[in-house]
Amino acid sequence: MDNSGTGGGLRAGFGLFSGGGGAAPVPDYSQPDLSRVPLTGMSPLSPYLNLDPRYLIQDTEEFILPTGANKTRGRFELAFFTIGGCCMTGATIGAVNGLRLGLKETRDMAWSKPRNVQILNMVTRQGALWANTLGSLALLYSTFGVVIEKVRGAEDDLNTVAAGSLTGLLYKSTAGLRGAARGGFAGFVLTGLYALYNNWDHIKGVSVRHSL
Repeated sequence: MDNSGTGGGLRAGFGLFSGGGGAAPVPDYSQPDLSRVPLTGMSPLSPYLNLDPRYLIQDTEEFILPTGANKTRGRFELAFFTIGGCCMTGATIGAVNGLRLGLKETRDMAWSKPRNVQILNMVTRQGALWANTLGSLALLYSTFGVVIEKVRGAEDDLNTVAAGSLTGLLYKSTAGLRGAARGGFAGFVLTGLYALYNNWDHIKGVSVRHSL
């Protein structure tokens, strides 16, 4: 079947919509010409569209967010995850420690129901103790972090270090002035190491630029 008549009619139709008789002629795209169009990750567009396909390719992911919302979760959103994760971690560590202590304390007993109950009680007690301890620390840390963020109006590593120091200071405040100082110093060191780990790539890049 000869499609030359159809192609001519189609081009004539576009010529009618393009304006008067002095309008620029519409280019004739043949099948070999279209076959040489590179496919850059997307289907070929119509040759009549005055659009560069490269502008439609996004190099980064884009999300639809509410007005004024951030792409990353704030400290208040992360507080629930932090508290729950610390409670589960503490329960796991306590259960393992309770199992170790239970087996150590009942090593002279034969395998029987009383020994199993004693080991189970030790596992439960240690699991609850560690979960309560780490959960309380996570609650204090998250609370201090949210309050400091709202007061300063900024979110950076300074909030992390300050929240960790205040958490250790308040948690060990019942042990006296020296104990509170030790707790604050421990919180400062732990959160400082965490902040250093998060910014290690940036610090390494800065050091490399200075060495050059």
